[in-house]
Amino acid sequence: MLLTEREEIVDWPATHYVFIERVGAFAQTAQSAWQSLHAKAAALTAHNTITGAMALYKAAAQVYRAGFMLASPPVELPEGLAYERLQGGRYRRFVLTGPYTDLPEASGRVWQIATQEHCKLRDDFAIEHYVNDPNVTPVEDLVTEILLPVKD
Repeated sequence: MLLTEREEIVDWPATHYVFIERVGAFAQTAQSAWQSLHAKAAALTAHNTITGAMALYKAAAQVYRAGFMLASPPVELPEGLAYERLQGGRYRRFVLTGPYTDLPEASGRVWQIATQEHCKLRDDFAIEHYVNDPNVTPVEDLVTEILLPVKD
């Protein structure tokens, strides 16, 4: 697993976000959320511009959101998708390079580091930002930013 263990503080911008939310153990909910989201992608792009993909999650509450970032607020949002304008804010960023199958281990390590370093985190969603497109990027070159919400 290729994970940067030295965090970097970044400012995440306000973001238009459409998503499908699931509650429960991520091992059971994440894949179905992404499958449902991708099934609605064509209808979404008929009236909107997708600028990227990311998951938001709250581990303790077992809330997982699979979603797309949009260039602007959604127009004619397909049924089953929710919209939120994320306010953005400061995050501790760690970077995983490699397959998405490494994400559970990488996320676990990131949270372990945050605990060991007594990081002050705000009560907000953590982010997995999928930097490149898995449809055109070799698995070993996939880049995922794991972002933990920093308390100001």
